[in-house]
Amino acid sequence: MDHWTPEDIAWQDFDRSRVDDDTIRIVKAAALVEHNGEDYARYLANVFEGDELFVDAAWRWAAEEVQHGVVLGRWARLADPDWDMDAARKCFRDGYDQVNLDVHASVRGSRCCELIARCVVEVGTSSYYTALADSVDEPVLKQICKRIAADEFRHYKLFYDHMKRYLADEKPMLWERVKVALGRMAEGEDDELAYAYYAANIGSGPYNRKACAAAHGSKALSRYQPGHIKLATNMTMKAVGLKPHSRMGTWFSRVVWRLFDWRRGRMIKAAGVA
Repeated sequence: MDHWTPEDIAWQDFDRSRVDDDTIRIVKAAALVEHNGEDYARYLANVFEGDELFVDAAWRWAAEEVQHGVVLGRWARLADPDWDMDAARKCFRDGYDQVNLDVHASVRGSRCCELIARCVVEVGTSSYYTALADSVDEPVLKQICKRIAADEFRHYKLFYDHMKRYLADEKPMLWERVKVALGRMAEGEDDELAYAYYAANIGSGPYNRKACAAAHGSKALSRYQPGHIKLATNMTMKAVGLKPHSRMGTWFSRVVWRLFDWRRGRMIKAAGVA
């Protein structure tokens, strides 16, 4: 089946009265991050050089990620006609450059672990867009988020299937896989989303990382309900080879929930102080 396109979105149903300014701000930031997909594909093409099956899949994945950015940006311009997405993208790319395109080996230590990390990313984005879709009333944004969430779930399966190929050969220990997954979750604290929020909504003057991270996190993480976290946790456990009802799986689930709840509380508190 062909992948959906921007023309499949019912743009005529847009209703500005049914969306708040905080939602517009985080959608603008998401548009910039999604638009960066090609850089990550170049990184993956370097790391998986020689595995043409995966490299071809990575480039197709990147094209869909860029489309997510295009569609989110189009929606943001409907919500805020004065927003200059091109200027925001330039600000983001000029100020945030964390994808190392010169490496030819995974920063995770192995190809299998790289794919586990990619699974974690897709879990995060799928759960985020599901939570965002469930939290908004604006019909066009709800439709977009549901489509993107479905794409991200499919992307998770893509990386998971390739991860299983490498797992059979590389055989990383369980503790290594868990460490990679938890480490990638912790990287949600890095500059990417904070700087995207700055570039999308401020764009000039000094960049205050702490304030921008709090502004984004408080608006985004508050959308999650327990069911979103449970599904994301179970998908992550599957990627690292844990059974949800095992002793290790129960421990992992508690760690993930506490990490998320702590981060959400900290962001909301920091935003209030700011």
